[in-house]
Amino acid sequence: MSLSQATPNNWRKSYYSAGGDGDDCVEIANSLTHIAVRDSKAPARATLTFPAEAFAPFLATLKSTHSTVTDFARFRG
Repeated sequence: MSLSQATPNNWRKSYYSAGGDGDDCVEIANSLTHIAVRDSKAPARATLTFPAEAFAPFLATLKSTHSTVTDFARFRG
């Protein structure tokens, strides 16, 4: 399976993304086998794609390092 086939195509903004003009929005897409995350301001840039079972450990690590999804959006650099 190629990466493009593994990346889901049903993008939605994270419930926890900041309000207002959406400067700190993170979009998430999922399929049965993969979950992907991208910056909503630059959707053509890099996308993080995880096997579905690896996403929860990723979030746990992220939460221990950054207090909110907004912090993650700022960290995306």
